[in-house]
Amino acid sequence: MPSPRESFGRHLHELQDDLLVMGSMVEKALERSMESLKNRNLEMAHQVIEDDVKINQKRFDIEEKCVELIATQQPMASDLRVIIAVLNIIVDLERIADHAEGNAKIAVMIGKEPPLKPLIDLPRMNQKTVDMLRRSLDAFVNRDAEAARRICGDDDEVDQLYDQVFRELLTFMAEDPKTITRATRLIWVGHNLERSADRVTNICERVAYLVTGKMT
Repeated sequence: MPSPRESFGRHLHELQDDLLVMGSMVEKALERSMESLKNRNLEMAHQVIEDDVKINQKRFDIEEKCVELIATQQPMASDLRVIIAVLNIIVDLERIADHAEGNAKIAVMIGKEPPLKPLIDLPRMNQKTVDMLRRSLDAFVNRDAEAARRICGDDDEVDQLYDQVFRELLTFMAEDPKTITRATRLIWVGHNLERSADRVTNICERVAYLVTGKMT
């Protein structure tokens, strides 16, 4: 029969696994929302919107497990810090999923209308955000504060891409007012991606705190 400490360790490991599952769901939402936008795939866009409910439910399930662990296991300070980190990270993951859902809704709004311009920088923003998210969760699993700090620095690249997209789309609108609606929708997409990357930096800051006890 496992000791209470061994049992608690198993529950903590399961909690981490649940977090990684949620992270994978969010990653897929980001990738599918951009794919639906690029390929005018409305069926995929609707699927992203529908799947957001599952991501929300996963967040609540993890939250319940955290509360139960705190209430029943009386975790030590180091273990409590892990649980608190998980509680914070799942909030940011849910928000990233909301941004992906928002971009899927924009894909539905755009529908089959002709593209304003080839999508180049927005997919680059999306891929960079997905990469940052994947690495941030790896940093959490490996308790790697230095890796987490490096990922925070990558957010600057996403910001620069967003500024580039924003300026380019403003030029379209200034030269031809008929493009304002289509350009504005793409600006919304860029904003959602920029905010998603910001959320990843929140996750990285939480990882750094988990490891070092200091927010960086």
